Amino acid sequence: MKRKGISLRRVVQIFFLLLITLIAVNHTLEERGIEIPLVGSASLHAVCPFGGVVSVYQYAAAGTFTKKIHESSFILMIIVFALALAFGPVFCGWICPLGTVQEFISRIGRRIFGKRHNRFIPRAADRYLRYLRYLVLGWVIYATAVSGVLVFADYDPYYALFNFWTGEVAISAFVILALVLLAALFVERPFCKYACPYGAVLGLFNIVRIFGIKRNADTCINCRACDQACPMNIQVSTAGRVRDHQCISCLECSSETACPVPATVELAVGNISIKKAEV
Repeated sequence: MKRKGISLRRVVQIFFLLLITLIAVNHTLEERGIEIPLVGSASLHAVCPFGGVVSVYQYAAAGTFTKKIHESSFILMIIVFALALAFGPVFCGWICPLGTVQEFISRIGRRIFGKRHNRFIPRAADRYLRYLRYLVLGWVIYATAVSGVLVFADYDPYYALFNFWTGEVAISAFVILALVLLAALFVERPFCKYACPYGAVLGLFNIVRIFGIKRNADTCINCRACDQACPMNIQVSTAGRVRDHQCISCLECSSETACPVPATVELAVGNISIKKAEV
């Protein structure tokens, strides 16, 4: 393991996990006349960029937002899309608190199962299961457009995780959250891989992203350390440039973290790495 101490990505993940937790708790306390300083009065819906995605149809057709969705969700959606266009789904790999929680639980799974962790599902089945999240995305957009209601809230493990104490969470969301957390003991980021509709949207940006993950075949020693490090089971060792729709831009495969050879797996624009561009 090349990494020493806590990584920058982990610091960013913990920051956003604590921030979203504070926002969720503060929103509940606000109803009782108590407020956490510096957090403000934002709700989870107001800081959810996926809310902008599911409201696109209603906003275009009627000029209004889906119930519970705020204008801030549209602004955040645009910011996240801009980041994804530049660097891929960094929201998934660096910011999403549900993804962070799944990773923390998977660390326990790795201690229990060792190298078998994240390898339980046969590759032949896994390659098809990964497209389930696009079916979820299609259903969420359609059902929300038809009903004008945030339908996914009743099934959303993210919403359940940060609202379980409020009494506003549907039993179905609790069940799905429990299944996701249990599955994370065996599979890295199971919700991200197979069911997250927002991950499905952001994954498409891997096709056109400006800064991509590039493997330098000339210096690669075929040790497959990058494959072992990838939480999404992407075969980085056989790619020239990673364009897989499941990449979350976590950079765990990079020469800074996993790859033992410098300047072999790194962010690049075309064939020019960011480091070379900075020189």
